Amino acid sequence: MEFELKLISRDAIPEALEKAHRYRLLNEPWQAESICLDILRVEPANQAALITLLLAITDQFGGEIPVTRAREVLRSIQGEYEKAYYAGIVYERCARARMAQRIPLASERAYQEFGDAMRCYETAEARRPPGNDDAILRWNTCARTLMRHKELRPQIEERLQPVLGE
Repeated sequence: MEFELKLISRDAIPEALEKAHRYRLLNEPWQAESICLDILRVEPANQAALITLLLAITDQFGGEIPVTRAREVLRSIQGEYEKAYYAGIVYERCARARMAQRIPLASERAYQEFGDAMRCYETAEARRPPGNDDAILRWNTCARTLMRHKELRPQIEERLQPVLGE
């Protein structure tokens, strides 16, 4: 069934953003996502809505990890610091979702994603505005997770041994 979605007014955007933040806090990220999509229909480049949308999408990472959708939103986020910081968020939240998966190589992939997140946070740290240590706080959180969870480890490369006689 298809419906024609209704447009919100430009004047309603600030309050709609507040509602989206509230729904994220209430652990209803799908509601926050819907609100952000409504805002972006009116103001496609609204950075606050794009960031909230990205966070709402990553809040939904679980058994299925819709990382492609998050990366699509990330492409629209402006600013070198912001791109690096939120790329780190995507990697970190993928890693945390992966930690809960009980499938082969999940721990190894989570380890790799935490490393990718930490590299993004280091890039963001180098570009951060004065007084903003968010990237450092996130980097430290990733480091503590890797130190506490010894099951997270790099993937061991298997080397094939030649068969005797070859």
